[in-house]
Amino acid sequence: MFPSLAAAPEVYLDSASTTQKPASVIAAVTNYLGTHTANAGRGTYPWATGLTRAIEQVRAQAAALVGAAPDEIVFTPGATAGLNAVALSWGLANLEDGDEILYSPRDHASNVYPWLHLRDTLARFGRALRLIPYRTTELGDADTDDIAAKVSPRTRLLTVSHLHHVFGARNTLEQLRGRLDPRVLLCFDCSQSGGHLPIDVAALRADFAVLSAHKMFGAPGTGVLYCARRVHDRLTPFLPGGNSGVAPGGSALAPRAMPERLEGGTHNIPGILALGAALDVLDEIGLDAIAAHNRLLTRRLIDGLRPLPGLEFTPGPAYAPGEIGYGTVSFTLDGIGSTDLGFVLAQDGFLVRTGAHCVPAGETDAAEEDSVRVSTHIYNTEDEIDRFVRCVGTIAMEVGT
Repeated sequence: MFPSLAAAPEVYLDSASTTQKPASVIAAVTNYLGTHTANAGRGTYPWATGLTRAIEQVRAQAAALVGAAPDEIVFTPGATAGLNAVALSWGLANLEDGDEILYSPRDHASNVYPWLHLRDTLARFGRALRLIPYRTTELGDADTDDIAAKVSPRTRLLTVSHLHHVFGARNTLEQLRGRLDPRVLLCFDCSQSGGHLPIDVAALRADFAVLSAHKMFGAPGTGVLYCARRVHDRLTPFLPGGNSGVAPGGSALAPRAMPERLEGGTHNIPGILALGAALDVLDEIGLDAIAAHNRLLTRRLIDGLRPLPGLEFTPGPAYAPGEIGYGTVSFTLDGIGSTDLGFVLAQDGFLVRTGAHCVPAGETDAAEEDSVRVSTHIYNTEDEIDRFVRCVGTIAMEVGT
């Protein structure tokens, strides 16, 4: 099913960075580029109209994935673009002087920098946006008590990672139910949870949510932005062009209905078709089955690494009282830096991510420590995890002597 893994001797353990691609996803891209290449929504001939229907079918699939309606699904160039779309389409048009956004400085840069940029942009027009950081617990999740203490009458948005990209902790903000004013919008970065576990935007009470296609078997350069219907009238085109609006008399933009309002320009057609193929694969395997598999591998990995001398886990499932895990575990090892450890592991055939993992430098009081991140998916096996643990154990013995 995954051609790149069929003959590869290496063990791929970096699915939080990007996933391997099923044969059907590769075929979706090559078929579009090799046969009946056309533009969607631009012509009345069969090649074009067929693509228009195909894109809307993928939109319906993406909506079903998260429990949304098709008009709440916007196609973007990726999760980063989706979060920036929230900042530009909603933030510029709605935030006033003195308003506040709550965020985690330990989240991925894509869920930090758009809000910093929004703050700096609004400042040029005389509006002061306050960015209020909240803490992370030793379990790696958002500290909801700290959030509750920092919410004020000026809070307009709370943004959070649904599944943290380093700590592997899941955030639902369930502890805040009934404690937040309904006027506070919730934004979920689902880049890591998409394709790994079920997502229900209604249960999350999400107003915005973003997904990254390449982290869920799809192709790079494609993403999904969910915008709840209750915020549609507060969204303005941020990328005006084809599809996103009309100009009556040539003097003003009249925004179109969602989702076209936020989809100016030509769609990434091969990327969207590839996403449709990826969603078919996810549906065939089942997200519950993927989540259960990743939970099994996560616990096996943690249990195997825990006894090793000098090994320390970052916040996350390793400190949780229950048997949880979502496929991501990060750690450090005394006597060797994470970059060097990653190099040695690669020499032994284990491909992992090392470094600060796109956590913004200087955004926390203490610099985020580099670590080794292991991230699994359905194509990984228990045997691969056991071999990886043995390899780390050998390295631990060598650097500890």
